[in-house]
Parts: sequence; C-alpha cells; structure tokens
Amino acid sequence: MEEYMYWVCVAALFAFSILFNICFIVALTYLNPFGDSKSVIVDDGDKKKKKNLASDGSAATDGSAAFAAPIIEGSDVPIKNKSEGSSHGQNATVRRGMVLPFTPLSLAFDHVNYYVDMPAEMKKTGIDETRLQLLRDVSGAFRPGVLTALVGVSGAGKTTLMDVLAGRKTGGHIEGTISISGYPKNQSTFARVSGYCEQTDIHSPHVTVYESIVYSAWLRLSPDVNEETRKMFVEEVMELIELNPLRDALVGLPGVDGLSTEQRKRLTIAVELVANPSIIFMDEPTSGLDARAAAIVMRTVRNTVDTGRTVVCTIHQPSIDILKLLMRDQVSTFLLCTEYFTIVQSVPGVPEIKEGYNPATWMLDVTTPAIEAQLNVDFAEIYTNSDLYRRNEELIKQLSTPAPGSQDLYFPTKYAQSFITQCKACFWKQHLSYWRNPQYNAVRFFMTTIIGLIFGVIFWDKGQQMSRQQDLMNLLGAMYSAVMFLGGTNTSAVQSVVAVERTVFYREKAAGMYSALPYAFAQVAIETIYIAIQTFIYSLLLYSMIGFEWRADRFFWFYFFVFMCFVYFTSYGMMLVALTPNYQIAAIVMSFFLSFWNLFSGFLISRTDIPIWWRWYYWLSPVAWTIYGLVTSQVGDRTDPVQVPGLGDVPVNEYLDSFLGFKYDFLGAVAGAHVGWAILFCLVFAYGIKFLNFQRR
Repeated sequence: MEEYMYWVCVAALFAFSILFNICFIVALTYLNPFGDSKSVIVDDGDKKKKKNLASDGSAATDGSAAFAAPIIEGSDVPIKNKSEGSSHGQNATVRRGMVLPFTPLSLAFDHVNYYVDMPAEMKKTGIDETRLQLLRDVSGAFRPGVLTALVGVSGAGKTTLMDVLAGRKTGGHIEGTISISGYPKNQSTFARVSGYCEQTDIHSPHVTVYESIVYSAWLRLSPDVNEETRKMFVEEVMELIELNPLRDALVGLPGVDGLSTEQRKRLTIAVELVANPSIIFMDEPTSGLDARAAAIVMRTVRNTVDTGRTVVCTIHQPSIDILKLLMRDQVSTFLLCTEYFTIVQSVPGVPEIKEGYNPATWMLDVTTPAIEAQLNVDFAEIYTNSDLYRRNEELIKQLSTPAPGSQDLYFPTKYAQSFITQCKACFWKQHLSYWRNPQYNAVRFFMTTIIGLIFGVIFWDKGQQMSRQQDLMNLLGAMYSAVMFLGGTNTSAVQSVVAVERTVFYREKAAGMYSALPYAFAQVAIETIYIAIQTFIYSLLLYSMIGFEWRADRFFWFYFFVFMCFVYFTSYGMMLVALTPNYQIAAIVMSFFLSFWNLFSGFLISRTDIPIWWRWYYWLSPVAWTIYGLVTSQVGDRTDPVQVPGLGDVPVNEYLDSFLGFKYDFLGAVAGAHVGWAILFCLVFAYGIKFLNFQRR
C-alpha cells in the first residue's frame, strides 16, 4: 500500500466527522419528533350537573411535627349501610346507582407512625439515630360518600400518609392501627377492594382508552361477573368519568403523543373505578393542570364520590374553584364549615384572612413552623386540646369497632381471575400494544429485509463454493455476520419497549391485577411470534441468496438456529431490563457481555486456537453455539475436498472437525443448547419481574 494512503485515511476520518456533525445540526434544525401531543377537546358545558350537598367533616390528625397537613373534608352523600349508618345531609341528592353493587367501607387509622432508614447524608451531619420518622401519631377516618382531601405544602407528608394507608410503601417501618370497617387491615384482601390513582399517570401507550378500561375490568372484577355485565359496567364508568369522546383515542406517551395530562388523569381514575372498589386513593389529581383542566378532573372526582365510595385525595394547594367543587357550596359558607379553621383563627396573633383570599392558602401560610415560633404556639397541641379532636377520636373509635353482624373481608384467591385468564388478558394487551407499535415492529421487519438483502448480495452463492479453505471461512463469516448483526439489534431494540411496559407492570401488580408470571409469559409469547415472522423473512432471503442446498431438513435446521438465536438475543435484552434499575444501565450491561459473546463466538478466533484457560468461555457464548449449528447443519456432513495450503485436499467434514472443532454428530446437543439458552434467559426475566422491584416508594 502506498504511503500517501495514510493521509488519505486521516482526511477521510476528518471528513466523516464534519459530515456527521453537519447532519446532526440539520436534523435538529429541520426535523420534528415523531408525533405530537394531540388531545381531544370536549365541550363539557352541557354536562355540568348542579347538586346541593350538605357539608360535614370526619377526618382528623393527631398532633405531629413531621406531618403538618390539615385534612379538609367535603360533602356527605346518603349511604344506606347498616354498619356505617346513614349520612347527615337532608338536602343531599341520592347517590348514583351503578350496574355492579359494592360494599361501602370505612377506613380508620389511629396513632400511625412511619419510619425509614436514616439517609447517609443526615448521618454525616452527626445524627446518631438509625431511623427517620416521617409520620408521627397520625389519626383519622375516611367514610363512604365523603370526599376527604389531604391538603398541605410539598413535603408535609400527604402522599406518605396515603401510601402507608393504601399499602403502597415498598420499604420502611409502620406502627399503629389501620382498620377497614372495624377489622384489621389485611393488604392482600385490601388490594381487592381499593383503588389507587398515582400522581404519574402510567398506562400502556399503544392501547385505546376503552381497551385500557376493559383490560382493568377483565382482570379485577370477580369471575362471577359475566362478559355482558362487565361491558355494561365499563360503559357506565366511561360515562361517569366523561371518557366516551375519547374511547378510541390511543393513550400515547406523556409529552409525546396521545392524551393530554388532564385526560390521562381521568383515565387513571376510570381504570381504578372499573375495578368496583369501595375505597379509592388519589395522589395529587390536580397536579400540573391549569384551572380548567383541574376543574374537569375534580368534577370527575366528585362524580366518583357521588357513587357512594370512600374517596381520599391529596391536593397541594387547592384554588377557590377547586374548593367549590370539594364542598359543592359557596366560598362564604366554606369559611364557616371547618371547625379547625375557626380554631386557628381564634389563636391570638394569627393574622385575619383578607376578603377574597384563598382559605386553603391562608391556612397553609399561618400554620408554618415560622409562625409557630413567632407566636410561641403549637397548633398541633391546640388542636389536641379542642372539642373537635375529642369528637374525631370518638368517631375513630366508633369506626374501628366492627358493626354487629358484619364480617371481615375474605377472598378465596389472591387475584380476582385465574392464572389462565390472567395469561389471556395479558397476552391480549401485549398483542394490541405490539400491533400498534410500528416504530418498533415495522422498523424491525424493514431492517430485517434490508439487512437480509445486503448480506445476501455480499455473500451471493457462497454456499456453493467450497473448493478452497477461504471459501469455508467466507461461509463462516456469513453466518457470523448474519446472526451477530441482527441479533444485537434485537437485543437493543426490545429494551426500550420492555422498560416502558415494566413501569406499567409495577402499577398493575400493586393493584393486584395479576401475578408476575402471566405478564412474563405474555411478553415472551408476543415477542416469540414476531420473531418467528422476522426469522422466516430473514431465512428465506439469506438461504436463497447465499445458495445453500434446497433440502427440507437443511432449511429447517437453518430456520431453527436463526430463530432460536433471535429468541435468546431478545430474551437476553428483556432479562437485563428486569434485572437492572433502568434502561440506561441495562444498555451498558448488554454491551459489556455482547462484546464477550462476539470475541468468543468462534469466528474471530476458532475454539481450537483459544488458550486452554479461556476455552471454557467459548461454551458460555450463545453465539458460538449458533455459528456451530448453522455451519455444521449446512456443510458438516459433506465430504467434498477442500484445498488447504500446506495440507492439500482435505474433506469438508474433517476440516471442520480438525480446524474449527465442529462435529456433525454433535448437532442434536447444539440444538438442545439453543433451547436451553432461550429458556434460561426467559426464566431469569420472569424471576426479575417477580422478585425485583426497583420502584421505591
């Protein structure tokens, strides 16, 4: 090679760097992202319903330095329930009836404390305690037909309290008593009668609003509910939450496409309500919404309360409009209906509320630790010494005692549906998600076709050329390139899809919709179907263009090894997502091990040439087994002479055995190893999904 080619290569590398940077700048300047946020605008002016509801309050918190969020209650709705008694509002409207009946349940909690491990940063400051207390002696009660709002500044402990009561905490230590209609709370049964609307509205992006609700109803309603009744209930919930105009809209990804934030929150409420729960928790339902969107969501919350359910929500700082929806009354009346408001206002030195000022904002402003220090008072202690506190303690005691003739919650099974039904439902949703995800599957098939054509042209008719040693090495290179290039692409591409669905899985598993195994089965099964189609396209292109002998057994072996190769590559990517906290770490781990798979595949250096102390890893490289199977199944039994420099003519089968270590008689074991690798990665994926939870609450 001429010396000047060195400088030609340097110039070429520099030119490529400039070209790629220019393309990057042009793309950022002129190309738009795939899709944009398009939400359906619904005219809800004619759907507003005016109801006169009586106001009442029944929740309380005991004094707490760590938890300073006052509890504001909304309106009672008349409930006919022997264990809970009737409601108090004489002017209240009759609650909405629904297709499926439910049992109204109350929730009472007394002297609840919650501790977490002391953060390392705080230990460095000299703190000796091993635990940090986030909730201290919190008591209260939630009743059917009453909307209870936990109001407080950020960090007050609203979500922490609600997570503790709902059983959504994944760590920490809880003390105190929590009872459901007088009986001790059992989380396994409580998940069947409760719903939890998370602040982050997490849903599968490639299913419609209607399908999301149907899916939740399918898995969470009792098997005694037939399909017709279930569909009627779904339609009723969609009407109640005002989602009918959005029934065929894809959910989409937040901030990318699909539903708006307000529409997603309504979908979250509907997905929980369709489970027919007795108690619903809502974490910050108005967070991130403008005034109009917040009003729509709170109207949905009020509609849910009107069904007679126990509804608890956290609100950072409600506007006056939201307070109106909470109370269904005039603001002037609201100022007089909360006794705690009056207690605070009677403390000497507390500034009076100005006319037109938001009562919630005033309450949060005047009860801060700074005001307490300035006035030398303890609002928690003042409340503890009030008549309101004593009445609420009596109410908590009353609701913590089972009603005569009542029974504790009991379900014969952990999940509402059987294992087979869970598998069917999970597979149904995964099928819809994959079918409507062209950015993943259509691109996968397109890339498969293009890569198959490129490799086919490059290695055109190499399967018929075996007279020289170089011909066999070319064939080996064709098999290596075919499986390594597209297999690695499958591993990388599937991780983003599984990462998105895993976030949805955490929510659905916590809601008690299904166990981890049906989810893992559905994810593996739908991938296997698409891989089978991908492999058929790829095998036809490569097999015909490379020029292998057209025999049924040889084509079957070729298809089998390529199919199993893509299965274990894909399940390997899924496994890494299940075993790591996030997609970025999974990608790093993937690249690390793929490098070893590549190095010990038997192509860069044959097994017979690998140092003996590293040869064991050859058998731990799945790619090595695939190349072994592909080459051996096509030419491993042939006795055609191959010209080897220095040795003369050597039969093909003897050359493969002596130089590469490939034996045709070992083909059955190679096939079994492929099945073993695929099963191993799938089982580890299922294990990671079932036992590892990287969502910290």
